[in-house]
Amino acid sequence: MVRKLYRNYFKNNVFLKMITLYSGITIVTIITLSYLMFRSMSQSIVEKELDIQKNAMESVSQYLDAKYVAAKDMTIATYRNESLSSNLSFFLTHPFQEYAQHKLDQYYNDNADKSTDVLEFLKDQLNNDPDIRNLMLYSADQQNLFTFDQNKHFNMVSTNAAHSYIPDSMAQESTHISLPNVWIRTAINQWDSRLFSVRVPLNDKMTLKNIGQLLVFYDADKISNVLSSYKGKLKGDIAVISVDGRVLYDSSSQYYEKSYPYTEQLSLYSDKSTQPVDKAMYINKLTSNEGGYMVIGVVPKHVIGQAYNGLRNTIIMIGALCIIISIVIPALFVANYAKRTSRIIKFTRKVKNGDLEARIEDNREDELGQISKSFNNMMDDLNLYIDRVFKAEIKQKHTELAALQARINPHFLYNTLEVIRMRAISQGADDVSEMIYILSVLFKSLVQQKEIHLFKDELEACRLYLELFRIRFKDKFSFQIEIDPIHSSRVVMKMSLQPLIENYIVHGIRTERTDNHLSIRVLQEIGFIKVVIEDNGRGIESERLAQIKDSLDKPEEEGGSFGLRSVHARLKLLYGAPYGIDIQSELDNGTTVTVRFPDMEGEGDQYV
Repeated sequence: MVRKLYRNYFKNNVFLKMITLYSGITIVTIITLSYLMFRSMSQSIVEKELDIQKNAMESVSQYLDAKYVAAKDMTIATYRNESLSSNLSFFLTHPFQEYAQHKLDQYYNDNADKSTDVLEFLKDQLNNDPDIRNLMLYSADQQNLFTFDQNKHFNMVSTNAAHSYIPDSMAQESTHISLPNVWIRTAINQWDSRLFSVRVPLNDKMTLKNIGQLLVFYDADKISNVLSSYKGKLKGDIAVISVDGRVLYDSSSQYYEKSYPYTEQLSLYSDKSTQPVDKAMYINKLTSNEGGYMVIGVVPKHVIGQAYNGLRNTIIMIGALCIIISIVIPALFVANYAKRTSRIIKFTRKVKNGDLEARIEDNREDELGQISKSFNNMMDDLNLYIDRVFKAEIKQKHTELAALQARINPHFLYNTLEVIRMRAISQGADDVSEMIYILSVLFKSLVQQKEIHLFKDELEACRLYLELFRIRFKDKFSFQIEIDPIHSSRVVMKMSLQPLIENYIVHGIRTERTDNHLSIRVLQEIGFIKVVIEDNGRGIESERLAQIKDSLDKPEEEGGSFGLRSVHARLKLLYGAPYGIDIQSELDNGTTVTVRFPDMEGEGDQYV
């Protein structure tokens, strides 16, 4: 039955196929877009709610950091007051009775300032910060714990190591924000679970020796005051966890004196990123490296999901309406499809008759538009394939270039090694090792197959080559290379300047003179780059100069001056007639070689 329907209505009916295919694509597209839209908008709602939670977490972190800094500022305040710092050191290193006598002596000596009294200082700190529940000083020497509670009641507790574990715990306890130590809780009878502790070491200002510690117990419930500004907006709960995974604060009051779940998993994730630790909830983490705590935000997914339930129903209704319209409207355009089909058939007949330039003008993106574009692309590819026949000639030129390159390297090798050999025989100088090193670096740059060869690479090879002969001829030879840094990144063919330098060393330098000089200048001209190589050597006779110029464009068998001709031939092959070399010389007055390169940066034939 299905096959019969297909043969009768679909097999030879392109229009019905088009309508069915178009409708199917449209339906899938609308469903996909609706899903992506819903997902994007619901994700925006989720991110907004999570951003509120992250802001609340940052507010909690700022509050905790402020308390942490406030505890440290207490010790800094004692160090700034010389008398208070001295009294604090005396207080922590002597029995309390001696400190009382010490203060009486100060009083009778008319030096009684309440601001320098350690106990009065601690009372002032309690007055300044109502969030403090207990403020304590621990004396390492006397092993005593001096405490003030929220009502400023003072008490001194003996913590001798023989009867208490407090000295050991004080020596080991971290300076991060943490839960109060259980031994200190026992000593001061403070068992409120909603507290967090900050410990600050105290050192003698003069000797820098540790003399005790300052401990501050803060009321963790005060953190709820920070979250009050987010009331009605904040969803989920916020908790503060210490380094060892213990709960310092929990807005839900579920995990006090318990281990917080997911602590180990959260340690693997980065800060300020929402992590799927639990499939049923979103969890955020904010870590304070200085305070040593984590602020964790937890919100169930179903709580946030309630915010976009109405959005889901609206998108479903709009999607269904679009699907209905997409099925009805294509049927109205069948006649138009028939016309376009006839146009495609007409085009194929033109191509059959040899018109390879014929193209269908159809900018629509439906199936027939794609067919039209496919035909156009096919014709473009066909014409391009025909053009590729000419690339055989280009490959032949590259073969010639490779042959020229193979001739240059040995030519340079033999001349350079001969110079080093003669230098070693004539003097046996210590600088022979330097010449050999330079030579090795130079050959490395020549052999290295770089995809892009730049002016700075070519000039560096020239500099190394000339440096060999500067060592060889001592004070008889100097050279200079000038180039604007902007030209250093221009592309140039390899071994385009070194053969010209070699010609001067072999034929132009006068060993009997002491003022031999060679200069290389890279200049910018309109549309090209010009390199001028100028020397004060022997020069060239006019007849010989004419022969050299004439031989530049001749095959290798018909002329000498291989180095000059190889550079000139490669420039002509790669870049065309406007590029190459020009030679000007006068006997006994030196030679000037001008080389013209195209102005290219990172494109073209890079390595030849």
